[in-house]
Amino acid sequence: MLNRYNPPDFQILQHVHVPRVQSHTLTNGIKLHWLNAGEQPIVRIELIFKAGNWYESQRNVSYFTIKMMNEGTTRMTARQINEYIDQFGAFLEFNHGQDKSSITLYTITKHLEKLLPVLKDIVTGSTFPEKELQNIKNISIQNLKVNQEKTAYLAQTRFRELLFGKDHPYGKNMYEEDILRIEPEALKQFYLERITSQPFDIVAAGEVSEQTLALLRHTFEDIVVRGISLNGKEYSQAPISIKEDIVEKSESLQSTLRMGRKLFTRSHPDYIKMLVLNEILGGYFGSRLMRNIREEKGFTYGISSNLVTLQQLGYFVIGTDVKREFTSLTIEEVYKEMQILRTELVEEEELEVVKNYMAGSFAGSLSTPFTLADHFKAIYFDGLTYDFYDNYIENILNTSARQLQELANQYLTDESMLVVIAGGK
Repeated sequence: MLNRYNPPDFQILQHVHVPRVQSHTLTNGIKLHWLNAGEQPIVRIELIFKAGNWYESQRNVSYFTIKMMNEGTTRMTARQINEYIDQFGAFLEFNHGQDKSSITLYTITKHLEKLLPVLKDIVTGSTFPEKELQNIKNISIQNLKVNQEKTAYLAQTRFRELLFGKDHPYGKNMYEEDILRIEPEALKQFYLERITSQPFDIVAAGEVSEQTLALLRHTFEDIVVRGISLNGKEYSQAPISIKEDIVEKSESLQSTLRMGRKLFTRSHPDYIKMLVLNEILGGYFGSRLMRNIREEKGFTYGISSNLVTLQQLGYFVIGTDVKREFTSLTIEEVYKEMQILRTELVEEEELEVVKNYMAGSFAGSLSTPFTLADHFKAIYFDGLTYDFYDNYIENILNTSARQLQELANQYLTDESMLVVIAGGK
């Protein structure tokens, strides 16, 4: 009989296999990537363009270009597009980022043949009607005004602006005067340069059969694209001149805190070890920041730290919301926790818990074809191979307490931190 008083044996994960995405370049230079996995008859098709902030010459042009691509083509109005997609129970997403922008289609596999022509039409025939643009501009201005009342929004946007520079693609924020300057001709020009005539990536995940691949090739292989993609603008990295900044909001009862610094991308040799250090400091619910500032001090409901990786750069950030009167004390406690990491070795028991947690979390993230495709995109666009994942758990388990202390002394110093407070101290 099973003895329920004894816990079951457990085994520490040493390695997991990550299913591979396959790739093929179409005759016109468009790259097709696919993963046939999962038991449900659904598929996700992503079209990913080098069309983010990094490639625009006018502020917010890339954002409005992507958002307007669903507002009418030479064949269909916005209403016709939405009604057509809806009748099949499908869903379209238009996403904009600092480096890339994308169009994503979710659908039952059997409807893909009828939906792909609409997707192609959006990529090749968007018209950017002025009336719809004005509506989106008005909505964006209203959303901006709502967000500017939130301390979390104010802290995050100001933090990135100071960290990278207000004109850097990673530091750009949206302002009303920039929105008002957007005109259809600027969007059409960006669309022509970055969407319709440039090679892009297609990532298909889910039930991807040979028939699905044939449909994708047939749909997109006759798009005329240029042989060489335009490069983005070069941006210099100016030093941060401000170490602490306060965005005053006198009526707010709480303050939002952002602390951090510029770091590196996944390709950096310290990246995996820095992930472990981050997990200990504030990466999960049992982290030191949570134990100290939430459980012991009661200053906040939650505090966390993260490594954010973008295509060209990365950054480390700590974030929390606290009562105004606890803001300075919270900052002091964060600095104390970083000092402890610099001066004391992490105990073996804590380190083992964190390593096992990270290994288990990674293994658990490999459960669906969509997350597997997301893992592929992370390494593909960073110029890495599947060796990154093959060695991921091993590199975590091989990280020592001494290495973490060295990293803390290199990257978690008080003088390297930028502090932004929205609300007040």
